[in-house]
This record gives sequence, structure tokens and C-alpha cells, in this order.
Amino acid sequence: MKKILGSLLAFALVLALAACGTSEKKSEQKSEGKNGDKTAETTKLVVGASPVPHAEILEKAKPILKEKGIDLEIKTFTDYVFPNKALASKELDANYFQHIPYLNSQIKEFGYDFVNAGGIHIEPIGIYSKKYKKLSDLPKGAHLIMSNSVADHGRLLSLLEKEGLIKLKDGIDKTKAEIKDVVENPKKLKFDANYEAKLLPQIFNNGEGDAVLINSNYAIDAGLNPVKDSIAIEDKESPYVNIIAVRKGDENKPAIKALVEVLQSKEIQDFILEKYKGAVVPAPTK
Repeated sequence: MKKILGSLLAFALVLALAACGTSEKKSEQKSEGKNGDKTAETTKLVVGASPVPHAEILEKAKPILKEKGIDLEIKTFTDYVFPNKALASKELDANYFQHIPYLNSQIKEFGYDFVNAGGIHIEPIGIYSKKYKKLSDLPKGAHLIMSNSVADHGRLLSLLEKEGLIKLKDGIDKTKAEIKDVVENPKKLKFDANYEAKLLPQIFNNGEGDAVLINSNYAIDAGLNPVKDSIAIEDKESPYVNIIAVRKGDENKPAIKALVEVLQSKEIQDFILEKYKGAVVPAPTK
């Protein structure tokens, strides 16, 4: 009888400890609100981002979001393909790496049901050269290297047209311009668009080509200063705003709205201006 009673007592103790453990796990899912409210639920938000500057900006926003009960997890990607695949497969709640024309081209190509939840910053794209100090110095037949992302071609072509080196077809939407839309090319510039964007800094460092178009996130990550090291750069009125992209319908979720609100806040805008010195600039907000 004593053995039976002992067993029953031990079983009851195990149940009590298990209940206590369950209670502790539940309490860990609560977050302390800004005013010390320990009953606020924590919402986990997984966002995919390029390492620079996107993930750096998100890291700055992380403690602010924590105060709002949002636990931000940042997953970094070094290419432009997998962040959208991961968003489509629901591995991510949002991604932050692409500009609007690229998002539109991806939707058209892959049928993604994504929407723009809010614009955050602009990375003025630059043209770099180890041989020439300015675009007008480019010789006849100069070899210009650019990424194989057609969504970026309009940026290079617009820069070249602004400097008077080429002319694009009248009436074209310049964010969608392609090499075939060049109608005047007096210097017979040769466009080489056969490279992944992430390889362009190394191509520049190798001294290949006469000029290389490099996305600012990759330029900064490679130690280049887009403002000082480029021979030409977009101005801050660029239409290529980097955004928070989400699956359609998720843009109205409280956590997504809070993410966009924090990233568009003065605190984060000031951080962008101070850290990147013009190589990354806050996007205009309504």
C-alpha cells in the first residue's frame, strides 16, 4: 500500500511540475509593453532582407518594434531571386530588398500575388570606372557592364541619356527602358548585360570593362562609397524606391503596418541619413 501511495504522490508531483512548465511557456509568449503591461502578446515577424543596407536598417528598427510587442527576425539573402520565392512559400512574412520596378517585373514573370506595403528608402544607383573620371570621358565603343536584371537597365540608360551620351525612344516609360529602346548612340557604346548584380563589384575591382553599373547595396557591401567613388549617380528623385513587399492581403495586418510605420519614422530616417551619407536616402512619404 505504501508503494502505491508513493507512486500516486510522485505522479501528482510530475503533473504539477508539467502544469508549472506550461504556465511558464505561456508567460514567455507575453511581452512587456511600453507602459509595463505584461499581458501584451508578442507577435513574431520574419522579414527577408539584403545584408546592406536593408538588414542594417531593420536591426536599428528591431528594439523599437520590440516595444510594440513585435519580435522581428531578420533573414538575410545575398541575391535577388530567393527573397521573393521565400515570401511566396510563406517562409517569410515580408521582404525588404527590392525596388518597385523590380517587384513589378517579378510579378509579371512569376505571377506572384505580392503588393507594396510601403516605401522606405532609395539607393541611387551608380556608374563606376577605374579608367575614366566622368561619363563624358568614355571613348567610342566603350564597354559598359551591367546586371542581367532588366528592371535595372532603365536606370543606366536614363543616366546615360541625362549626360547626353544616348537618346531613348520618345514617349517610353524610362523605368521600363531596355537596350533595344536606344535610338541614338553616337559613341557606339557597347552594353554587356550578362552578369548577376552581386558579381558587379568584383568585376569592377578586376578592372573589367570601361564602366560598370553597380547597385548601391552591393557597392556599399564591397566597401565602395556610391557618392564619392561613382562617376555618375542617380539623384534623390529616383523612382526606384525600396519597399516592404508582402503577400496580397497581409498589408493590413497590424504587425506589417507597425513595421512600415517604424521604418518610415523620423528616428529611422535620421539613422539612414547619418549612416549612409547620401548613398542611401529616405524615400518621400505622404
